[in-house]
Amino acid sequence: MTLDAMDWALLAELQADARLSFSELSRRVHLSAPAVAERVRRLEETGVITGYHAKIDPALAGRPVSAVIRMNCYGPGCILRDEAVMAWPEIQEVDRVTGDTCCILRVSTWSMAAFEELIDRLARHGQPSSTMVLSTPVPWRPLSPGTPGMEPARGR
Repeated sequence: MTLDAMDWALLAELQADARLSFSELSRRVHLSAPAVAERVRRLEETGVITGYHAKIDPALAGRPVSAVIRMNCYGPGCILRDEAVMAWPEIQEVDRVTGDTCCILRVSTWSMAAFEELIDRLARHGQPSSTMVLSTPVPWRPLSPGTPGMEPARGR
């Protein structure tokens, strides 16, 4: 799906506040409410918009220990093949990656003792290597179309 300028305008507004009504979105992007509703529906149906959720500060929600864990766990014991592991409440995000690491996990735990216990549980699936998160200077950034003229070269 190719996104046009109006799609990007809608996405910018929804990323800033996903609770906006269609009438408020309509006012902000200067398009009729039915047209806004149709475009948002299309963005949802095509998978561009994958969901709506609240951003939560893990530390303020009782999980002050955050880390990134690289897992070396290829083969049948890999955590990517274990749906139960993927549902552990400490695991916030999992990326499958290339290179000498199978996947990268972003985790938040209630304490250092809970973090240590998580590492022990992960070790049953392979070799975890962790890096503690000290701060997050850029906690989340909305996706944008980028700067015109700065697109990566294609076909080289």
